[in-house]
Amino acid sequence: MPKQTTEVDRLVGVRITALRKAKGLSQTALGNAVGVTFQQVQKYEKGQNRVGAGRLREIARLLEVPVSAFFEDQTGSENGDDNVFGFLSAQGAIELLRAYVQIEDEQLRREVLAIVRSAARLGRQAGAANGDGSAAAE
Repeated sequence: MPKQTTEVDRLVGVRITALRKAKGLSQTALGNAVGVTFQQVQKYEKGQNRVGAGRLREIARLLEVPVSAFFEDQTGSENGDDNVFGFLSAQGAIELLRAYVQIEDEQLRREVLAIVRSAARLGRQAGAANGDGSAAAE
């Protein structure tokens, strides 16, 4: 009977995706660097295939993180919903973070952060007004 992938395999895949994107690497580039096809990287990232220990070590080296980064709960929360990998998987999150770190002026960074927080607060208020937790369609 073939070994089944687990929730841990899926979480490792999510973290590979987030870290790869944060480094600005394509699936093809990562695959070439570790000796697999981009299709295999896709399977790792979706949790369809398990990543062997040696290959995971090589991926960690390329992404400049310890192997433990693929397993540790970054927040201590029991369900892991608040961890950095969950945030980074949101549409546009990595692009937003890249743009933010390119802002050199500290005051401007604080102002951008205040704008984003205000937008998030307005979105939550609009969702609450709709009674479904989502913002109103425009």
